[in-house]
Amino acid sequence: MRGRWSLGILLLLPGLTAVAGAQSSSSFMPLDSGFGPLHTASPSQPVPLLIEEFAARESQFEHALENYTYQRTVKVETLNSDGKPDGEYYEVDSIGIDSHGRHYETVLHAPPSTLTRVSMSESDFSDIEHRLPFVLTTQALPRYDVSYVGRQRVDQVQTYVFEVKPKKIEKHQRYFQGRIWVDAKDHQIVVVDGKSVPDDLRRGHQDLSLPYITFRQQVDGQYWFPVWTHGAGTLHFSAGDGYLAQSVPMAETVTYSDYKRFGSSVKLLFHGQQLPNTGQPPKPANPPPSPQPRP
Repeated sequence: MRGRWSLGILLLLPGLTAVAGAQSSSSFMPLDSGFGPLHTASPSQPVPLLIEEFAARESQFEHALENYTYQRTVKVETLNSDGKPDGEYYEVDSIGIDSHGRHYETVLHAPPSTLTRVSMSESDFSDIEHRLPFVLTTQALPRYDVSYVGRQRVDQVQTYVFEVKPKKIEKHQRYFQGRIWVDAKDHQIVVVDGKSVPDDLRRGHQDLSLPYITFRQQVDGQYWFPVWTHGAGTLHFSAGDGYLAQSVPMAETVTYSDYKRFGSSVKLLFHGQQLPNTGQPPKPANPPPSPQPRP
């Protein structure tokens, strides 16, 4: 996100001039009661082998996703002092597949943005497409340090927890930094919690991002697809060159729904239980054994 506030005057510019030191308020989203105690004992299986196996499964998932169409809804809000929205970016896109087998986007609904204190940057749109639904494949693995944290129950799913951070930050590249929860049975990522890095703090290019958490669900009982991402926090923009400092509370929600294998329809499942393809399943009286999106 880029700030847009200068000496009390709204600037309709893509960015602002600011000094280094701007930042978001946190690098993680808080975990709720669906996450059980963290057990840090070493796993029975060697950690390098676990990492190799889940990265291979992530590669399979990434390839499978190329054959699915779906709908993506993005809502980004700035919040006032009462925590109520005072500006919104909203867009609904259909993700289709062309005759060459490549994904393309069709905008279904995009009312004019009412954001005034920040503006969406190219990094924001790139993060929405590539990093919020984070995938750690065998090909991407050499770019990251991955360390074992422990085992933790997420709803009714037993998971391995790993810390993930880039080995080095290369120019013009974006990365994920945070934690991932990997299903201990399927060896696929089911929850991601962290943020996209690095924040751009250069004078005249200040661009900050929110921490976020992404939940996945099973599609056709096989692969875990992202269905819900939520980010929240306060972005702190520094003052400089005549610009006032400002802190902007924000919330961001992305839902992924209506997954269909190209040329067919699919069922969205929680370990065999069919659910409405809405991106956020209702919470039943007896929760199915799968991590669930948090409102």
